[in-house]
Amino acid sequence: MAEHLMHLNDESFEAEISQGVTLVDFYADWCGPCRMMEPIIDELATDMEGKAKIAKIDIEASQKVTSDFNVTSIPTIILFKDGQEVQRIVGVKDKDALTEIISSAL
Repeated sequence: MAEHLMHLNDESFEAEISQGVTLVDFYADWCGPCRMMEPIIDELATDMEGKAKIAKIDIEASQKVTSDFNVTSIPTIILFKDGQEVQRIVGVKDKDALTEIISSAL
């Protein structure tokens, strides 16, 4: 796992997304497509170090945030800028597509 990848929960979520650009992967351990996204998210965390934060949040352990953002399908990836949702992606995406989305918000 990438050392730059953040793991968020209901308690840490608001503080971590409040400033700058943060990509948050809503996932569950049992989700096959989520596991497919794992190496891509890890690579992004390394590639975007110093530019954007890359984070994961387990939907089962963090049900308040999951409910607050109406995440009903996983993987759901939400891009935040200064605490505001700017883009949402549902399903598997490749690294280039995610890099482009992050770069557009920087």
